[in-house]
Formats: sequence, structure tokens, C-alpha cells
Amino acid sequence: MYKYVKKLNYPVNIKKKDLRMAKYVITQLGGYAGELGAALRYFSQKFTMPDDKGRALLNDIATEELGHCEMIGTIFSQLVADATLEEMEAAGLGSYFTDHKKGVYPIDASGVPFNAMVFASTGNPLVDLSEDLAAEMKAKATYENLIDLATDEDLIAPLLFLRQREVVHFNRFKELYDYYKNKY
Repeated sequence: MYKYVKKLNYPVNIKKKDLRMAKYVITQLGGYAGELGAALRYFSQKFTMPDDKGRALLNDIATEELGHCEMIGTIFSQLVADATLEEMEAAGLGSYFTDHKKGVYPIDASGVPFNAMVFASTGNPLVDLSEDLAAEMKAKATYENLIDLATDEDLIAPLLFLRQREVVHFNRFKELYDYYKNKY
């Protein structure tokens, strides 16, 4: 069912280290509105969608969200690639370095590790899709905040791409919600 294409959804080529932004960007992997939670949310919810249309949409978007996890991991890695231990500590990433060095690990911007409690799978398609709509809006808002904080166009471009994908996902979930609302 899955097909891995060895290419990011959007090219990431950040040339300047930016530990401040690395500390913030990692939230889109492990934060409450991050890509990992989205991928797991939609993958879990697909099993109780009432038809193939819903199962396919949630599976497709869950798969795309995994690609977004890969993009965020790549962004983080490029932002910290040439950082020294002293620079990591000065940027408030000493604790992160202690546990993960420069490895990618799902946490939020405050350092709280990912927790599956950030999402629900209720078995009710309308309830789950309502959560999905809200999740896409929260992720969009987080990307907008990151874009406001960023100064490097090499970082801003993939963040804009990811923000736009949140809009597309919102619209697809809204279509499915409206379809089910009139049917169930």
C-alpha cells in the first residue's frame, strides 16, 4: 500500500545554521499540532470511517503527513548541522543535546516529548473529522508563527509549502465532513 519515494515533498536546502529556529521548528514534529500527531491521528481514525471514500482520504493524508515529518526532520538537521556543543547550550538546546545529540526526536518547542494524548480517535466519523479540521487549523497557525519568526528564505520556503498543505488538508476534510453530515 505504501510507496516511498526517495525525495522530499518539497526541497529543503538550508545553508545557514540557526539554532533558535531549530528549537522552534522541532515542535512541528512532536508538538501538539505537529506532523507526527497528525499522521498517527489520521491513520488511526481511518479504520472506523464508514466507507472506502473516508478510509482512502484519511490514509492518503496520513501518508503525506509522514512525508512532512521527514521534511521537519530534514529542516531541523540542517539547522543544527554545524553547531558546536557550546552553541547548542547557548541556544537552550543543552538538554536536547544531552539526550539526543543532534538526532531528530519528537518534542515541542518547550522540550516536552511527543505524547499520543494530543489526538483522539473516537470511532465517530463526524467527531473525528471535526478534530481533524481543528488540527489542520492549529498546524497552519503554528506554521504561520514559525514563518513570522524566520528570517532565512531557505527556511521560509518549505514552511510556506507545509502551511499550504494544511489548507489543502482542511479543505479535503471539510468536503468529507459535509458528505458524511448529510449521509449519517
